[in-house]
Amino acid sequence: MADLATKEREEEENDNVTAEDEDTGAQIAPIVKLEEVTVTTGEEDEDPLLDLKSKLYRFDKEGNQWKERGSGTVKFLKHKETGKVRLVMRQSKTLKICANHLIIAGMTVQEHAGNDKSCVWHASDYADKELKDEMFCIRFATVENCKKFMEMFQEVAESQQPQGESSEASETAEALEKLSVGDSDKVKAVESETKTEAKPETETATKKEDDVKVDEKKTEDSSA
Repeated sequence: MADLATKEREEEENDNVTAEDEDTGAQIAPIVKLEEVTVTTGEEDEDPLLDLKSKLYRFDKEGNQWKERGSGTVKFLKHKETGKVRLVMRQSKTLKICANHLIIAGMTVQEHAGNDKSCVWHASDYADKELKDEMFCIRFATVENCKKFMEMFQEVAESQQPQGESSEASETAEALEKLSVGDSDKVKAVESETKTEAKPETETATKKEDDVKVDEKKTEDSSA
């Protein structure tokens, strides 16, 4: 009995090996031929300044409530040529854009009341393919990440301030001052020319008056 069981077990093992090694020679052609496609994100000309996981909300004015836009990664991307920085956030699973706008001079961000892991700001957003004035709230897993976001936000907004604004103002003021001085000199020159031209006319008029008086005197003498 033991020999029979051993023999059957060996035959089963041999059958399994044969089945695994057997090559039927059949070739199955793919139904659809897939070609390699280059995927672009639109971020190829930008350098990331910050990259943090977060959850984004937008304020619904009509419903007067916060609505979730999605969970994913928020980035600050700086363009290699223009130096402009935009905020971009995509949903983690679908990669759908839920925030896309520039950080410009004058923009501010502040901590959300009662939650030190969240902050809020206003922006003209283009995530829906049209500019919309939105109020966003973003929440992070830690206080440290929220602080990093706010610090980078303010740093970028300040860096977008027009450079040399004070020097341009000084140059403009100096130009105006020179223009004023030049106008004053022109006025003085015109006044001087006017006086110079008016002087001969006055002398001529005085001479004519003297001649008239002489003629009148002669007429009186002859009548007498």
